[in-house]
Amino acid sequence: MAKYELKLPSMGESVAEATITNWLKKVGDPIEAEETIAEVATDKVDSEVSCDVSGIVAEILFKVDEVVKVGEVMAIIETENDAEIEAENGNEDDAENEAKNLTQQIAEIKETLAAPIDFSSSERFYSPLVKNIAKKEGITLDELNHIQGTGLNNRVTKDDILGYLAHRTQKSSIFATPTSSFVEGDERIEMSRMGKIIAEHMTMSKQTSAHVQSFTEVDVTRVWQWRNKVKKAFEAREGEKITFTPIFMEAVAKALVDFPMMNISVEGNTIIKKKHINIGMATALPDGNLIVPVIKNADALNLRGMVKTVNDLAVRARAGQLKPDEVKDGTYTVTNIGSFGTLFGTPIINQPQVGILAIGAICKVPSVIETPEGDVIGIRYKMMLSHSYDHRVVNGALGGMFVQRVAEYLEKWDMNRNI
Repeated sequence: MAKYELKLPSMGESVAEATITNWLKKVGDPIEAEETIAEVATDKVDSEVSCDVSGIVAEILFKVDEVVKVGEVMAIIETENDAEIEAENGNEDDAENEAKNLTQQIAEIKETLAAPIDFSSSERFYSPLVKNIAKKEGITLDELNHIQGTGLNNRVTKDDILGYLAHRTQKSSIFATPTSSFVEGDERIEMSRMGKIIAEHMTMSKQTSAHVQSFTEVDVTRVWQWRNKVKKAFEAREGEKITFTPIFMEAVAKALVDFPMMNISVEGNTIIKKKHINIGMATALPDGNLIVPVIKNADALNLRGMVKTVNDLAVRARAGQLKPDEVKDGTYTVTNIGSFGTLFGTPIINQPQVGILAIGAICKVPSVIETPEGDVIGIRYKMMLSHSYDHRVVNGALGGMFVQRVAEYLEKWDMNRNI
């Protein structure tokens, strides 16, 4: 019998490895072509790995919770079909090349970080002693150039650089994560893999973007009444419910068309204006974690298409059935915190995007209504929109106008609209 090497396939752009969460087959089990052999988890989404050939599982090379790189051999399958193996090995060349390219890129980055400081690019003089201390302590040239020198002609002395080091160490210790006391009865709970990823991503976002918020109150009485009017007929015809979320998503997509500079990302000192409007939809999972499936080309969907897409992504997200490509390439994110009864919040930007909109709970409140006969008090359905945006590239005017445009689309909802 011939032996077929089952390798971890490409899991999507920028994904270089995956953690094995479950083997569905054991050594000695028969397996059919296209049958799932293992479940894996990446930093973006959980997925399944299927076998490309039929045969018997001869070896399993990784245990559960071990990390496999794209292109690495996960298992050996014994099969009688040599021609099938040759064909599949040809198809695996792309995945193997991608893994090699990613490995090379990582090596190049490490080499760059480890490269010695090039003092020739600085117009400032540094003594050999100062240079040696800088190299030993990992001080960058940019840091050196900002140290105030006390020597002749403002040169940096040994005491200057040692003082800077002491200040940097002290500053680091101030912001270090404090240890927590542990007493009898307390319970230690290890963070889940996804929880750790979310924590790192949110911390990175706060350190990267200058977060600022704009808030606006929206009268959604027309939306509330229209949905009540059409929801039963829509469910009877389509077999699924129409929630408020796709209505909100449509309004956001329209506002992004109106304000394309909210549909951007930042790369160093460069702004990348996105061609497509891909809206991330923050979705709570049963285990308390969060995932963000992406509605691709949201501005091209009519409301019926938006309802279908939102419902499909939400159901499959909670069931752990999303594909890697369905959680990437988002250009703006919406989180419906109102589904948990929250009125408003200050959401953290989903990098590398520059904006995120939190939609608060819809509340029935007394409100002043302007009429031709004068102002009256009436019952209205209202909610808060909380817009967080990156103040490095989005000023208050743009951030405020964008969220106000979303509000206008909702407040001027067509009560006679068909779906």
